[in-house]
Amino acid sequence: MERTDYEIVKECLEGCTESFSQLVSRYRKLVYSVVCRFSRDNEEAEDLSQEVFIKIFKSLGTYNPQFRFSTWTVKVATSICLDFARKKKLNFVSIDEYENTVDNPNSPEEIFLKKERALFVRSAIESLPEIYRTPIVLYHHKGMSYKEIAEALDKPVSIVKNRIFRARLTLKESLCGVA
Repeated sequence: MERTDYEIVKECLEGCTESFSQLVSRYRKLVYSVVCRFSRDNEEAEDLSQEVFIKIFKSLGTYNPQFRFSTWTVKVATSICLDFARKKKLNFVSIDEYENTVDNPNSPEEIFLKKERALFVRSAIESLPEIYRTPIVLYHHKGMSYKEIAEALDKPVSIVKNRIFRARLTLKESLCGVA
């Protein structure tokens, strides 16, 4: 039977630091995907991922088992990335290009137009202020709930909902005419 995250955390806190590698294995992809939203450079993303796990290890004593470990991990990762972005004044990596999965092959013109629209959408998202860009990316790209985003950003759910709403309005205005 697989051990729970909290059981592994307790082992680490009791001195068995080797157990931490299991948490790293479980959450490596999650952390890297969050970090990649903040950094365009693979080496930088790997460095940030390592920083996230160092911070998680040092902060294991503050983990509250009432919440999912994955949510707490995203919160730590987001916090470190936001600090990094503020220091370096970096922009977020854009949301992945939308790809149509229809069975009918598209004409070269349609493919080109879709790519152009996707670039336009990415540009619009990247132009959002950070306070709107972060929650909209976490909601739509990461599939996080309002509650999870609120926990990750340490903001009330009402603020998260408001920021996502405002981000959508801003995107709608800037994307007017894009079909």
